[in-house]
Amino acid sequence: MRNAPNEEDASDLSVSPPKDWATGVPAVAHAIGYSLEQTSPRRTALTLLNMNQISGIDCPGCAWPDPAPGHRAKNEYCENGAKHINDEATSRRITPDFFRRHSVSELAERSDLWLNQQGRLTEPMVKRAGSDYYESISWRDALELLATELNSLDSPDEAAFYTSGRVSNEAAFTLQLFARAFGTNNLPDCSNLCHESSGFALHETIGTGKGTVSLLDIEHADLIFVVGQNPGSNHPRQLTALERAKLNGARIVAVNPLPEAGLRRFKNPQKVRGVLGPGVEIADRLLQIRPSGDLALFRALNRLLLESEESRPGTVLDWDFIRSSTSGFEAFAEHVAATDWDEVLAQTGLTREEITAVRDEVLHSDRVIVCWAMGLTQHRYAVPTIREIVNFLLLRGNLGRTGTGACPVRGHSNVQGDRTMGIWEQMPDEFLDALQREFGFDPPREHGLDSVNTIRAMREGRIKVFLGVAGNFVRATPDSDVTEAALRRCRLTAQISTKLNRSHVVCGETALILPTLGRTERDIQDRGEQFVTVEDSMSEVHRSRGRLEPASPLLLSEVSILSRLARKTLGDRGEIPWESFEADYGTIRDRVSRVVPGFHDYNRRVEEPGGFRLTNPVNEGIFPTSTGTAHFTVNHGAAPDVPNGHLMLQTLRSHDQWNTIPYTNDDRYRGIHGDRRVVMVNQDDLTELGLSEGDRVDLVGVWSDDIDRRAPGFRVVPYPTPKGCAAAYYPETNVLVPLDSVAEISNQPAFKSVVIRMEKAQVAHPSRT
Repeated sequence: MRNAPNEEDASDLSVSPPKDWATGVPAVAHAIGYSLEQTSPRRTALTLLNMNQISGIDCPGCAWPDPAPGHRAKNEYCENGAKHINDEATSRRITPDFFRRHSVSELAERSDLWLNQQGRLTEPMVKRAGSDYYESISWRDALELLATELNSLDSPDEAAFYTSGRVSNEAAFTLQLFARAFGTNNLPDCSNLCHESSGFALHETIGTGKGTVSLLDIEHADLIFVVGQNPGSNHPRQLTALERAKLNGARIVAVNPLPEAGLRRFKNPQKVRGVLGPGVEIADRLLQIRPSGDLALFRALNRLLLESEESRPGTVLDWDFIRSSTSGFEAFAEHVAATDWDEVLAQTGLTREEITAVRDEVLHSDRVIVCWAMGLTQHRYAVPTIREIVNFLLLRGNLGRTGTGACPVRGHSNVQGDRTMGIWEQMPDEFLDALQREFGFDPPREHGLDSVNTIRAMREGRIKVFLGVAGNFVRATPDSDVTEAALRRCRLTAQISTKLNRSHVVCGETALILPTLGRTERDIQDRGEQFVTVEDSMSEVHRSRGRLEPASPLLLSEVSILSRLARKTLGDRGEIPWESFEADYGTIRDRVSRVVPGFHDYNRRVEEPGGFRLTNPVNEGIFPTSTGTAHFTVNHGAAPDVPNGHLMLQTLRSHDQWNTIPYTNDDRYRGIHGDRRVVMVNQDDLTELGLSEGDRVDLVGVWSDDIDRRAPGFRVVPYPTPKGCAAAYYPETNVLVPLDSVAEISNQPAFKSVVIRMEKAQVAHPSRT
């Protein structure tokens, strides 16, 4: 199986040394430059000056929280947020003439970058069965077509409703309500792909799937771990919070396979020291760990803490907290005491001295936070790893106190809000009971399909209709060839989108493009101008209101599309006021306030400057687990076996990329320019493998099913990765990730631990189409 490059990917590769600092004046220049390439100076100013402000536009990018009202900068955004918002606000337009000139087959050969750069979608389009072209269709006919297909299914479970974290709380609640009123819990979402492991681990150990940390905690911590995360590219505003923590005296330990620029030094462009000075050093220590080695690291740290307690009884562990608020300590301690140091060093690639030095940092710190992202969650043993981190926090009472806690950093603006609103295939009975009381129908109780199982079901012909809302399912998922073939088996696929992406051209027999308003645009309905709400990584719920005129008069909001589809599909079934939902989003929030815990008086509270924060029971000293206590756990797992001559590959983003969409072919912090088809490898490994810088190789995935998963035509770049490891960009390397390579328990794809071998490219230069 192959994932061939396109003509837009033609290599013009140049490589320079990786940067040792992030942001500064160059980031401002790149942000403004990209924005002005997309739209006018006036529109750029309008979006950026309203971005992340009170009553402004919430950044459609990452889910890092905003400072409290009165503490926000006038330019409260990062480089990538500025690019993301003006990529959506672009003045470029895709009209029906575009689709008359380009067949679906031709578009499927174009790169992700090229597809995105064509601009905003402007009116509904349909690709009819047997045709290779999209053509115009009215909203009435498009929704009638989709509703007819849904109602013709033998079972509601033959449909799947996918969403990404870009949608609002109001749209997410409407989507899950429609799906359940239709009769299915098939609600795969991007959480299945990014932080599902966090949710399972935290639910089991502390009783809630959300992080416990606020921005105030970051500022007051003594020691912060940043694990499997690259804030400089993926959550750049986190660097501002880490800078404040450092200036308050915090120490920071970075645990990451690559020495990322943002974890080395930060030049805050809003401070003199960031413009004229050297900036602020972020990480005091870098543990350059092998992918999948984090479980062994935290198990070793826990063993060292137990040994320190033995040598200094009563001075290391928080016995009052352990005895009053936890269970399972004895079994945990017995297991950790047997930790084998040889295994730890082999799994992590670290030295015992490095790990012991971090133990000493912990012993000198009263308040500790652990932050993590997908570098931790996308491994086979991700759930045990995060449970072991919770063990680490429990030992010294680092939960529920100011300056302490667990901090999973979500990668999309409302991915956490989606889950809160019910976008999950396994919502608990309490939520479904509340829906029943509020809307007078009995929601289905059988668990639905997550993202990986949706692909399996499409491949087997069990899913016939797929609706994607605000996502790019084809490029967000593993095993690209399998995923694409599965989607093409569907009778109908429909995408609610702002811009063109791969999921529009890898489609079912019949396909619909349903263009929607972006978050930057004014949303005017029958009862006036509307705003939407989102929930960030730290459980802050706040408003977002667009400022631009819509890209086309034919665009509908996500709430409008879903409400109209629900009316056409369900008719008079149930007691759900779809028309009122579309006319006034406040009516949705009224219903949410009676269904979702913590959202009482939703409409009034969200009008307060900055909105409101959902309470986390852990911060009240309450652990809503089966025992009423936090759980120490016994965790097993090891990194994958890597045969001689093979490497462990992690997939990652470039700096000029948001989620699945690259904005350019550059990654300037890593010193890579002009080409994304590169593989970063330790120089010693290249020497042993007989390869040199610039060689063109095919990356071949190694998995037990013996399928030839091959990503051809990658250029070799020597890079300071751990020995035996490699890194390359997704989605180009998603083809190498087997559908069955998933995290135990959470079923999340293991994008960060892919065993590969490198073969000299089969041709001197891969074929272009």
